[in-house]
Amino acid sequence: MTIFHGNPHDTARLPQEQACYALLDALGIPYDRIDHAPAFTMEACAEIDSVFETKMCKNLFLCNSQKTTFYLLLMPGDKHFKTKEVSHALGIARLSFAPEEYLVSLMGLRPGAVTVLGLMNDKEKSVNLLGIAPSVAPVPP
Repeated sequence: MTIFHGNPHDTARLPQEQACYALLDALGIPYDRIDHAPAFTMEACAEIDSVFETKMCKNLFLCNSQKTTFYLLLMPGDKHFKTKEVSHALGIARLSFAPEEYLVSLMGLRPGAVTVLGLMNDKEKSVNLLGIAPSVAPVPP
């Protein structure tokens, strides 16, 4: 894998990807990128992150049991996601992974490509952004 700097200016890319680059460019935010297949597992993310020499971040798209409230949870890659703890902190009975169709309709994303930049597609502001701070020491598997 190779690190590239800035916008690839490649019109063959997905419109969502082009929109992310355009937004970052419009805001004057410099960025590096790696072209890779969708990352469905933490192992796939670790391979990508090793090229960047950084710690990975889990991006989880979640919802309540009624599928009426949606959350994008960002958390350290080495931290375990504990549904019960996050549900309790939010004061809701049950939290689960949101179905793919909501990810597509609300954020314009597909599984394996969930990113905070997808919030730019949430015109109705339906998705709540959540974060879990990194712990001092990694959580063992």
